[in-house]
Amino acid sequence: ESCATRGIAPYKQVLTHGFIVDAEGKKMSKSIGNTIEPQEIQKQYGIEILRIWTASGDYTEDLRISDEIIKGSVETYRKLRNTVRYLLGALDGWSEAEALPRDEMPSLERWVLHRLAELDGQIRAAYNVYDFKRVMALLINFCGVDLSAVYFDIRKDSLYCDPRFDTQSAWDKDTAVFGNRRRAARTVMAAVLERLLTWLAPVMPFTMEEAFLESHLKDRAESVHLLQFAETPEGWKDDVLAARWAKIFTVRRVVTGALEVERREKRIGASLEAAPKVHIADQALIDAFKGESAADIFITSGAELIHTSNGNGGGFTLDDTDGVVVYPEKADGIKCRRSWKYFDPSTADPAFPDITPRDALTVKAWDKVHG
Repeated sequence: ESCATRGIAPYKQVLTHGFIVDAEGKKMSKSIGNTIEPQEIQKQYGIEILRIWTASGDYTEDLRISDEIIKGSVETYRKLRNTVRYLLGALDGWSEAEALPRDEMPSLERWVLHRLAELDGQIRAAYNVYDFKRVMALLINFCGVDLSAVYFDIRKDSLYCDPRFDTQSAWDKDTAVFGNRRRAARTVMAAVLERLLTWLAPVMPFTMEEAFLESHLKDRAESVHLLQFAETPEGWKDDVLAARWAKIFTVRRVVTGALEVERREKRIGASLEAAPKVHIADQALIDAFKGESAADIFITSGAELIHTSNGNGGGFTLDDTDGVVVYPEKADGIKCRRSWKYFDPSTADPAFPDITPRDALTVKAWDKVHG
């Protein structure tokens, strides 16, 4: 009727897509027996999997589908869902009163905010031109690499062992250093969760709605689908900081590779049993660590960065990273019963001889408030 009586199409834009074909690019045919019914995928895996498969494909070409391809979509769903679930758990009890201003955050948190600012522009641009494949690629990489493999891994100790915000009334100056680190991490995670829920909602509407109703955002709207994309401050972008952390991650990747070998050879059980010595030829890589704890970044109980033209032989290297040689030595000291880090017992609080000084501060603050 719109076209016939008004001369106007009942839509503004039209998307077309190619044929749905099998894994070998062949047209589906019942006689060949290569058909896959969408209803069967929905019945076995749920409708979200079919939506992820659709959004991950290049609809400007023929779209391939098979059991193996669908299993890939299932794995994508699992990774994205687990990322959101981790954030929900990490933000238990969160309120805006706990939020820490960006200027007071450690540089790692400011790097995550930088990544959010980058992604915000990229994802908005991709959605505006219906480039769903790029949206999915950006979010899969962000969740799998930036968050799960890096940020969550590094900050796990802080979330578990730094002082909780509800003990703030008992913090002294030393305790506040660790307490504010945890506050910063949870502030950033709240920002990440808000954006992931809305960025993923068009592709995973039921899962994101379920997560939204369990989140601190549930009072903002009746549904996640009634929220707008969060406005991300341009001031979060910091290319200089990002370049510095790129150098840090270059070194971290080599250290992580060395520790994986140590675990595989059963010389250590966990990375916290190690205190690697890292020989680095490029002073700029060492300078990037200024003000940072290399041990925290490597998730070890100690670490030493040594400026040298080359290692002493026998160290671990990666072929694609020149000038970084890792000697993954064992950590000295005793194992903290709380954080599992190895530490010098002579530095322990006499009242808590079997845990690190940081953990002692956390326990004392908790006891003062809740004991």
